[in-house]
Amino acid sequence: MKRLLLFILVCGFILRFPLITGCANIIPPSGGPRDSLPPVLVDASPAERSLKVTPKKIVLNFDEFIELKDPRQNIIFSPVPKVTPTVTSHLRTITIEIRDTLEPNTTYAIDFGKTIADVNESNILRNFTYVFSTGTNLDSMTYGGRVIMANTGKPDSTLIVMLHTQLDDSAVAKTKPRYITRLDSSGNFTFRNLRPGVYALYALEDQSGTHEYTSKFQAFAFADSPVDLRKQEAPLILYAFADTSQAGKKPTKTAPPPAPKKEDKDKPKRLIIMSNVSGGQLDLHQQLELAFQNPLTHYDSSKIQLVTDSFQTVSGYRLAMDSTGKRITVHYTWPQDTRFRLILQKDFGQDSLENKLLKTDTITFSTKKETDYGILRLRFRNVDLSRNPVIFFMQGGKTYLSAPMSRNLRYNNKLFDPGEYEINILYDLNHNGVWDPGDFYKHLQPEIVVPVKKKLTVRADWENEVDVVLEAP
Repeated sequence: MKRLLLFILVCGFILRFPLITGCANIIPPSGGPRDSLPPVLVDASPAERSLKVTPKKIVLNFDEFIELKDPRQNIIFSPVPKVTPTVTSHLRTITIEIRDTLEPNTTYAIDFGKTIADVNESNILRNFTYVFSTGTNLDSMTYGGRVIMANTGKPDSTLIVMLHTQLDDSAVAKTKPRYITRLDSSGNFTFRNLRPGVYALYALEDQSGTHEYTSKFQAFAFADSPVDLRKQEAPLILYAFADTSQAGKKPTKTAPPPAPKKEDKDKPKRLIIMSNVSGGQLDLHQQLELAFQNPLTHYDSSKIQLVTDSFQTVSGYRLAMDSTGKRITVHYTWPQDTRFRLILQKDFGQDSLENKLLKTDTITFSTKKETDYGILRLRFRNVDLSRNPVIFFMQGGKTYLSAPMSRNLRYNNKLFDPGEYEINILYDLNHNGVWDPGDFYKHLQPEIVVPVKKKLTVRADWENEVDVVLEAP
């Protein structure tokens, strides 16, 4: 009877709500918005900005679970201790164990950089610095400036900046600095909590973590004279440099060539010739060049002939081999949009491995049209002509073309390759046409490159006229 009554009630409920045809979707409760806030310091022992304290251990407590990211690279202790403190984290707490004797009447700062982050979302607590003093006051002096790479005119935020109390040149290679700070993405630096005094100012690539200048291949910058913080010192721009030559670097080991296969031993040895013809065309800026893998031991210029497309002999050209025997250049005043053939007879030459041509070879090519190039006219402003400026056109970080600046601050070129370029201005003080690094121990600053911020776009078969304004670094 009870079962019959329950059945009737269920059927009545279904008939009353005919639109209900299935089970409801179960939606889990929302977890709320994503946490985007960094950890917050709740308390510290000793308290922040404490005076007359000489702690052996510092404890920092935060409002959520935290972790330390690359503390060795990110945490800066100032003044620089002889023995680096130990920094550990557990749950919501960071513990700093002081392993050095603290100096009296000294302000200490621990800059955590990008080290502290929460565990769940990795939100970074940026620019957090814990400060205390063993004396009766906190040093509050600041000093800032900028560091730029001299050979590019651009910043490198991986460098550190240092203040030394010892002013002799050898100190930067033998002793630790008094203060250290880092660069931001624009190359700016700021020292805080400084004690007034006279300091030597340096910037340094510090991959070893020793804070010492030990190799001329390190990026390094120095101020010409000490910074006197007892006076109002103007911000300085330091120009960092490194010796980019290959002298003193270990040569790269190359694998020996593979041994010839048995079936190759009986084949005739064929001389391989490469040229600078690209896509069947010769650039009007260039001379025709032939390159060989091995030096030529035999070479007969009379068996190399330049002819037109209709096999008419060309006169007025000249052949020249370089000192290595691996390159022959065909010098000629090449007309535009003209087809040529360079005929090399079978016995024109032989290399050091006795390779030679198996038959007469012909290199067929045409010269480019003038309309393949753009006409480029540049007008420069804010360039110091007294410092011998040289214009560098750059593509992919490599020099496409360089030219000295004219006295009227103009650059004109009727045959400029189309494309996108960066322009750098080198102040070439020694007039050798290339950038030269400095020499700290001779107190010689590097030559300076100033980049043009706006890129240059050159269109083919077009008069490209551009005003170039050089901005101060």
